[in-house]
Amino acid sequence: MSLQHVNAVANRLSLRPPQRDSLQILHRLCEIVDFRKETDVADAMKIIQSEFTQVEDFEREFPSLCFALATGVGKTRLMGAFIAYLNRAEGIKHFFVLAPNLTIYNKLVADFTPNTPKYVFQGIGEFAIEPPEVITGDNYESGRGVRGGRLFGDDVVHINIFNISKINSEVRGGNAPRIKRLSEYIGESYFEYLSKLDDLVLLMDESHRYRATAGAKAVNELKPILGLELTATPQIIRGSQATPFKNVIYSYPLASALDDGFVKEPAVATRENFNIRNFADEASLERLKLEDGIHIHEETKVQLDVYAREHDVCRVKPFMLVVAKDTEHAGQIRTFIESDDFFAGQYKGKVAEVHSNQRGEERDENVQRLLAVEDPNEPTEIVIHVDQLKEGWDVTNLYTIVPLRAFNSRTLIEQAIGRGLRLPYGRRVGIAAVDRLTIVSHDKFQEIIDEANRGDSIIRAGVVIGRDIPTTHSKAVTVPTILEQRLFGTPSMDGQPQQKPLFDTESEQKVSKATLEVIKQFERLPRSGDLQSEEVQQQIVERVAEAIKAVQPELPGMAEETDVKAIVAETTKQFVEMSFDIPRIVVIPSADAAFGYHDFDLDCRQIHLQPVSQEILIQHLHDHDRYRLQSTDRAANEQRLEDYLVRGLIDFDDISYDDHAELLYKLSGQLVAHLRSYLKDDEEVLNVLLFHNRQLVNAIYTQMQEHYYETSSSSEVKVTRGFTVFRPANLLVPQEETQRHFRTPVDEKRDIRRMIFGGFARCLYPQQKFGSDSERRFAVVLENDKDVLKWFKPTSEDARRLFQIYYRIGTEERHYEPDFVLETSAQKYLCEVKSKDEMNDPVVLAKADKAAEWCSHALAVGDKPWSYLLIPHDAIDESKTLAGLAATYTYTVQKKAARTP
Repeated sequence: MSLQHVNAVANRLSLRPPQRDSLQILHRLCEIVDFRKETDVADAMKIIQSEFTQVEDFEREFPSLCFALATGVGKTRLMGAFIAYLNRAEGIKHFFVLAPNLTIYNKLVADFTPNTPKYVFQGIGEFAIEPPEVITGDNYESGRGVRGGRLFGDDVVHINIFNISKINSEVRGGNAPRIKRLSEYIGESYFEYLSKLDDLVLLMDESHRYRATAGAKAVNELKPILGLELTATPQIIRGSQATPFKNVIYSYPLASALDDGFVKEPAVATRENFNIRNFADEASLERLKLEDGIHIHEETKVQLDVYAREHDVCRVKPFMLVVAKDTEHAGQIRTFIESDDFFAGQYKGKVAEVHSNQRGEERDENVQRLLAVEDPNEPTEIVIHVDQLKEGWDVTNLYTIVPLRAFNSRTLIEQAIGRGLRLPYGRRVGIAAVDRLTIVSHDKFQEIIDEANRGDSIIRAGVVIGRDIPTTHSKAVTVPTILEQRLFGTPSMDGQPQQKPLFDTESEQKVSKATLEVIKQFERLPRSGDLQSEEVQQQIVERVAEAIKAVQPELPGMAEETDVKAIVAETTKQFVEMSFDIPRIVVIPSADAAFGYHDFDLDCRQIHLQPVSQEILIQHLHDHDRYRLQSTDRAANEQRLEDYLVRGLIDFDDISYDDHAELLYKLSGQLVAHLRSYLKDDEEVLNVLLFHNRQLVNAIYTQMQEHYYETSSSSEVKVTRGFTVFRPANLLVPQEETQRHFRTPVDEKRDIRRMIFGGFARCLYPQQKFGSDSERRFAVVLENDKDVLKWFKPTSEDARRLFQIYYRIGTEERHYEPDFVLETSAQKYLCEVKSKDEMNDPVVLAKADKAAEWCSHALAVGDKPWSYLLIPHDAIDESKTLAGLAATYTYTVQKKAARTP
């Protein structure tokens, strides 16, 4: 069985690498074990252990395996991927999803229901036509799980979602749960009906909650053919003892999620030079922590607003979580926060309080506010709770946590991380305040830092196990360019130089290396061939001589005789032969263009910054970076408050004081008026303008961009760089991996993405990695074709440096990375190899449109035309030539899809 179904599901659901790795493990399990009612559990364990040695026991009466993924990585989406794959590849149509509590149960029902914001099957074509039937603990008695099932011969996928806590409560006192009671409609219980299905697969969300409970024991009686468990904490806690699961087949711990940027960066905040002895009573310390939490919260709110405007994405409303000691304490905190003594009553009506003592309408109202807290139009900005936020409250907009109850440092870190790690945009965006979860803990600051630096801290600990990294380690391989090998004999990954270098003495190599560095200064030339002109060669020789002299001054009688001019000429010649002229293109309006900003009123609704009395220190727990909320230069006094904003705005290149002064002072005046509307006096206004100057200036500037206009009768393509000096490629491969010849076929059961290939004659790098066997076969076509002069596969880093090609999916802008770049005697190409089933995928076509547009611009400035090829995988075999593929699969924006032969 090929990886066709894995690739299709992974691509359509945009799975992250750990999710895809988990799906690929499931694919392998289905290859080696025949999961059926009759499958012998002991035999299945032996087969699985032969490849996955970390699995010790299923720990259930049926084959059951745990995928331990860190909070925030996406366990619900992975459940959707498991179901889509098993239906598509194995024909399985019956699934039972178990939730540990009502919160997660309600969330799962919503996420598996079509036309909801987080629908897990978005992009799965089969389910768009005929969505799965969702049977829940609330509607199964209607008979829908039977009426629409196999009993009557239809092929609709059934997804049963039940709450284990409800089943647990129903078995108390020796009673049978309702699901096991006789149903007159089908003549047996629904539970018995499910247990007789020959293809039932059980999925357990937060599976650490299903061990040694009466309801969980009853699950064994469902007799599923396979159990798939998902949790972030694969262990059973009894008192102070933690017993790890024995059935973990894949683990992706929080330390890895932090390293890979899939979750927020946790940080702890305190005042600089804080001394707890200065606080005689607990109330004054609590007030300080709450006030500082608000300072961080308001700065985060502005940063998120600016980011949303700059990138044209949905605005995220952050909120602050306050952890109270008990219900009485929670009420006191709420009264204080909503009082006029706390920032002049600014947070009245913006606080939700949730704890076990609430009953009736009050509790229902606050639970609804809690569930709606992600809605930017919902007013809640502060949530106060007492041990009521359990698993399943999967919000992405928690940014600040203020613990006001006693914790040990480890518990504080683990509970805080579990509540706030999810990223609102699904990835880090490179802005500290947007990517950070901050815990305000002046009194525990050093303890938390020490705990985070412990070897077994939840933030740093964790060994990734599983199929990709079972018992071996990866290694980084630096692959030199063919140019480096030709000039200096730089060894390949096996340590052996490929050929005798052109320059083998130390002095010659110094001159040649200096030449390559100097060539970078000439990247603005239209093409690399211009480097060989007499004038440019003279300039290069002079700069190389200066560079060598600066590093190693000549000593009388010690200098080695080297012909600098000849070495520069030969190095330049080799560079031109072994480089690739990829232009850096900018499209600019013609000289008659006019631009400016339409008049508008400033939207200040998201700005509620407060005066800051002292510096607040924030330290990241993972990478140790430090940040301060601090003022700008107080000495630069301005006559008007508006001037503090205007002076920052005119620093932007596209704002002219002479042309835009009237609008600048209008907007600045509106912001100053807004600050005066809620601050006590102009001293507080000045404090905010100084301490938060950058955020306020950016807030105005991003709104101005929404009203920017530009008129032009035509545009012109300009080249800012004619070529770019290639760098060595850095690749990650398994420790034991050795170079394979690119013509060697690859077993379809092996993961080609982890292999490294060599033996090329036309590639600009001696080794390359491929994302699929179709890509490897395309490389064979290129190496066979005598008309192909050179080619390479850009890494992600190369693609971002060499190509400024961006496409949009919804409101999100993404960078495009072509699979191959190549040159023939007459033309240059960007090439993409895709599965035949994906040729008309909207994302693939969005990439293709922008790549083809880039090629049309490059056509106007280069010495050879550029074309974009979008090639289906099944069109590639060794009988093909590049010209033949180009004749059929050249893509232009007008076509909107590649032609099929």
